[in-house]
Amino acid sequence: MSRPIKVVEYTGTNNRDFFATSAKNSQKLRPIKKVLVANRGEIAVRIIRTLKDMGIKSVAVFSSADKDSLHATIADEAICIGPASVKDSYLNKIQIINAAIVTGADAIHPGFGFLSENPGFARMCEIYNIKFIGPTSRAMAMMGDKEVSKKMMKDAGIPVIEGSDGVVESLEEASRVVESLGLPVIIKARSGGGGKGMRLVEDMSDLKRQFDSARKEAENAFGDSGVYIEKYIRSPRHIEVQLIADEHGNIVHLGARDCSLQMNHQKVIEEAPPEGIDQDILDQLYETSIKAAKSVSYTSVGTIEYLLDKDGSYYFMEMNTRIQVEHPITEMITGIDIVRDQVLVACQESLPYSQEDILIRGHAMECRVNAYDSNNNFLPSVGKIEGLNMPGGYGVRVDSAIYQGYEVLPFYDSMLAKVISYGKDRDEAIRIMNRALEELVIDGVKTNVGFNLKLINDPVFIENKHDTSYLERSIDDTRTL
Repeated sequence: MSRPIKVVEYTGTNNRDFFATSAKNSQKLRPIKKVLVANRGEIAVRIIRTLKDMGIKSVAVFSSADKDSLHATIADEAICIGPASVKDSYLNKIQIINAAIVTGADAIHPGFGFLSENPGFARMCEIYNIKFIGPTSRAMAMMGDKEVSKKMMKDAGIPVIEGSDGVVESLEEASRVVESLGLPVIIKARSGGGGKGMRLVEDMSDLKRQFDSARKEAENAFGDSGVYIEKYIRSPRHIEVQLIADEHGNIVHLGARDCSLQMNHQKVIEEAPPEGIDQDILDQLYETSIKAAKSVSYTSVGTIEYLLDKDGSYYFMEMNTRIQVEHPITEMITGIDIVRDQVLVACQESLPYSQEDILIRGHAMECRVNAYDSNNNFLPSVGKIEGLNMPGGYGVRVDSAIYQGYEVLPFYDSMLAKVISYGKDRDEAIRIMNRALEELVIDGVKTNVGFNLKLINDPVFIENKHDTSYLERSIDDTRTL
């Protein structure tokens, strides 16, 4: 912490002149020497730490509100890109490109959220000869756009959920789609992920409110208000397959994750590998996922998400063309640093392993620790962290960017930390997670730590009988679980 960092102050201008002088034709890529991390919080810290391990220089970007953030402190350089507003800082493509040019970064890692699945931003990086650590803008546009990817999967014979043919532009069109599909339906943002811009509609009288709400949230989160509508499948499991592909035609899966414990379409607890699912079905999901990625010549890290019915039928949901929040549990069971290999792929290196080399050992789970009040309808909580104790010991990993004295701000996502446990089997992973959460102390703001403790001790969860709608279906007030 004592090592000085270089900080470039925000000037309040877009510095568009940089574009006039810095644009270059595509050149042969050089080994990456400096990476600008276009994100904040724990994922920015996570990426910077791996870059340090690889001997690659890092540049942090931060808003004026984030000037005391951990990611800005531990990076080799830090540059302010705008005021607190997400639109004016972390979603400001021009400012981020300018920051890369000013600091001499030859690559950008977008993390997750913000611009991580914005093909326009990826294309800007390509134009200015800055390596985007992720897929090509073409692949991102095809697989990141949910309406396009669903059509591609359908054309390829992969089961998809019935829904609108494309983006639904108006309430009148939404009404026609819902009448055709029948209730219930779910409205989903065209861009991004993480449960943002998703609304369940079970009554036609509620369609207008949910349609408008989904569009507004999608615009605020991703800068794209486009939404589509699909039939809502009740009580499925949510299974996702982790992929990584290099630029030499090699692609492997790193197993699957079960992300079925959710609330308001947001994942709460994730675990890997999935249990209670026939190996034949998992093998089909692996084969389907690799087929989907190959169809668009996909490179980098990506995740294919599915809904799995109780009868074993599965449906393609979407592809997340970025690193996932829950990637640590895959790292724990495979021993692979996914961020490291994502950077190596961006350096045009071949994957250092084949599918036969991937060994899955043990069981891992992740609890998301958020700053919100479980006793007050999960409203966000802000303030200064006055006391902090992070858990440790065998089988515990914590990914976080908070520290004692850290100010939890109202402008950004409420996630404070990810607590990851690892054991030889699911039962041991649950026991270790219990210990870790009991040790975790965050004073000064309200958190969901107590709520997560209740969840992992719930008999339905312990017996692995939950699904995506368990929390909403089984309890009116989740605090009483």
